[in-house]
Amino acid sequence: MAMPGFAQPAADSGWVDLTAGGLEQGWRQLGGAAEYVLDGDTIVGTAVIETPNSFLATTEEYGDFALQLEFKVDEGLNAGIQIRSHSDPDYWNGIVHGYQVEIDPSERAWSGGIYDEARRGWLFPLTLNPAASQAFRQGDWNHVYVEAIGSEIRTWLNDVPATYLIDEMTPSGFIALQVHSVGPEQGGLEVRYRNVLLRTEDLTPSGRSFPYVVDTRPNELSQAEAALGWELLFDGESTDAWRGAHRQEFPATGWEVRDGELTVLASEPDGPRGGGIVTRETFSAFELQLEFRMTEGANSGIKYLVTEGYDSAPGTAIAFEYQILDDMRHADAEAGRDGNRTLASLYDLLPATKTGRFVHGPGRYNHARIVVRADGTVEHWLNHQLVLAFDRNSAELDEAIALSKFAGRDGFGKWPGGRILLQDHGDEVAFRSIKVRRLDGSE
Repeated sequence: MAMPGFAQPAADSGWVDLTAGGLEQGWRQLGGAAEYVLDGDTIVGTAVIETPNSFLATTEEYGDFALQLEFKVDEGLNAGIQIRSHSDPDYWNGIVHGYQVEIDPSERAWSGGIYDEARRGWLFPLTLNPAASQAFRQGDWNHVYVEAIGSEIRTWLNDVPATYLIDEMTPSGFIALQVHSVGPEQGGLEVRYRNVLLRTEDLTPSGRSFPYVVDTRPNELSQAEAALGWELLFDGESTDAWRGAHRQEFPATGWEVRDGELTVLASEPDGPRGGGIVTRETFSAFELQLEFRMTEGANSGIKYLVTEGYDSAPGTAIAFEYQILDDMRHADAEAGRDGNRTLASLYDLLPATKTGRFVHGPGRYNHARIVVRADGTVEHWLNHQLVLAFDRNSAELDEAIALSKFAGRDGFGKWPGGRILLQDHGDEVAFRSIKVRRLDGSE
């Protein structure tokens, strides 16, 4: 199969022009009442006010395929390309839902990212791949190439690798061209699509590397992730990579492996606890990602660069902490300074800046990512959004430490390396898909 990059295919190449028969053959309109017309070889979608998202959808459904097309969108109009999508009467009265390859001319420039329309929201925003967001050309034709083979979906924008998503929710569905709903100021804006070409046979994944992979399968490590250096710290069953803090073995009580989750159990305020658990290996420069699911009112945390060198009781340790907290129900959200004890903050030191739509409440999984670099810079991410960045060597952090509960602890925050700790704070919190990769070249 040809590599990404548009060239008009030969008649016998296996590519099929989905607009060869016009819009009356093989297409239907779903959702809103945006206008779609075929102008020569170009589909023109025009936004109409006071109507929901509109979709020009194929009547056929497709599983594995390669899709390429070109689009040009007016500034101020959002659009997208639905793949493996559905419109079922028993799901929100037939609303179109499924994977969407984003068309985003806004300042954030997430064209080529993957949004799960009317379901889970953003699966792969281009915060994870800034180089791809720079590939979008406003006011010009842009080429999109999509491969959907098995559970893997990959996209390219103007020949720049954009998204690598591994997800098993929907193996097949229709393809659709979206015109987003608009306000009064955007009525009449247009998005144009041309050279909509599909291939369903002789599919071979293109041999291009991607800087980041999102794998939503619980506790799985894909070959693509392994090639980037990722390792599993929890596979859904074994706790061999962990031990109790200040202990040699994994806690006999207080933690439970169930349904593919590593769960710290709730305990009475003054009752016994299993205590926090730490990795058996130490890490200096590294990247950690995991999913966590809070119960209502829960408090926990992910500590990192843990040395176990400070005087602390068995099961606890003092270090940097990525805060896990139900901000709406736990009093600690109002403690500290400037919100520095809220979800995803550097606990009691620096606050995270979050957007509500990217915060999942109790009972839902949140994705946490921590990046610790050798130059001293650190990042906290929540659901693929950067919410906090700081420098371990900065005066800002030194000032925050001096005003915190960690003041007076010699060398706090200056450790060259340490372990990763999952905290037992007496509330039930479940963890899964715990992965780490080293950034310092060590093994």
